[in-house]
Amino acid sequence: MQYIIGLIGLAVFLLLAWVVSSDRKNVRWQYIAIMMVIQFLLAFLLLKTPGGVYLVNNLAKGFGYLLGYAAEGVNFVFPNMVNVDSKGAPLKNFFTQVLLPITFISALIGILQYLRLLPFIIKYLGLAISKINGMGKLESYNAVASAILGQSEVFISLKKQLPYIPKHRLYTLTASAMSTVSLSIVGAYFSMIKPEYVVTAIVLNLFGGFIIASIINPYRVTDEEENEVIMTENEHQQSFFEMLGEYILDGFKVAIIVGAMLIGYIALIAMLNGIVDAFTPGHVNFQTILGYVFAPFAFLTGIPWHDAVRAGSIMATKLVSNEFVAMLDVQNIVNNKTGELSERAIGIVSVFLVSFANFSSIGIIAGAIKSLNDKQGDVVARFGLKLLYGATLVSFISATIAGFFL
Repeated sequence: MQYIIGLIGLAVFLLLAWVVSSDRKNVRWQYIAIMMVIQFLLAFLLLKTPGGVYLVNNLAKGFGYLLGYAAEGVNFVFPNMVNVDSKGAPLKNFFTQVLLPITFISALIGILQYLRLLPFIIKYLGLAISKINGMGKLESYNAVASAILGQSEVFISLKKQLPYIPKHRLYTLTASAMSTVSLSIVGAYFSMIKPEYVVTAIVLNLFGGFIIASIINPYRVTDEEENEVIMTENEHQQSFFEMLGEYILDGFKVAIIVGAMLIGYIALIAMLNGIVDAFTPGHVNFQTILGYVFAPFAFLTGIPWHDAVRAGSIMATKLVSNEFVAMLDVQNIVNNKTGELSERAIGIVSVFLVSFANFSSIGIIAGAIKSLNDKQGDVVARFGLKLLYGATLVSFISATIAGFFL
């Protein structure tokens, strides 16, 4: 039964994308079918095969080592921020153990960029994907780069091309940026939810972004358009220590910004919960109301109905705040063993959470592009809600496909 519901869910989510399509007659369903088959294959390999499990376990182990090295630097600067319980065991400090290690991961990304390893991977992986998705090389490059560099940083690498990118292609580029996550915060996700869900979501979202963009915003890239926005190397080559200092500071800024957003959003949600609870019988709060709104969509991803309201609440929390706030909710359920959600529901919800699809990302992406090209920034701001709509559908599709193998 869950497979039938999952198939119905995929059909509904694709239909929701088609309803707002800018050119419904020219959607190239053959490419969409190919990419969906690839998604199913990747989900099966990562979640069900020994090779996939081995890969994910070793990735998690590798990031575990990196987070251990990051802890050396964090503990040196903040030695008194590690609290212990009554038995002397260290308590989890979200700021020092989850956010601050982003600084170290960002430095490593900078080193790989400087050594030209990441640009090589991004270029040729993007070229290979362009043969599958039926889109331009720029769109494929941008999707891979977004998953490594981040939703705002990726557009710095496209600074010279931005003035020449037409509106329809700009939508696809920004949709990819909102549907993926940056490599610098993957370690933080690993410490909050199971690594197999993080890795699965990243690879599914990569193709899911193309699927939804191909339906909402179908077009064909001409050779002339491709040549107008051809990728060029940066003229200025920073010294190693210039680069390292820049990436370290960028990583620290990300950690501080995420921390600030968490303080604000968690406090606001707590206040809204309190207000709703005070005026409604039965201790119904704001997140419960969101849960009822999102419950049908959660159910369509393959989550059992008895889990759908709680799961929908977490999904909605991610949309109105960010993925970290929602992941904390999942983490509390897992750590406290409250039984609020089944293991299957936790897996599907976890895959849904791994993306930047939330309201604040509209401002982040539009602001990043506006700082590079004022006119193009305004263009992105105008289709911001449509951008979020599409990116949210990407998350639903990835979660639904993962649900077939959980």
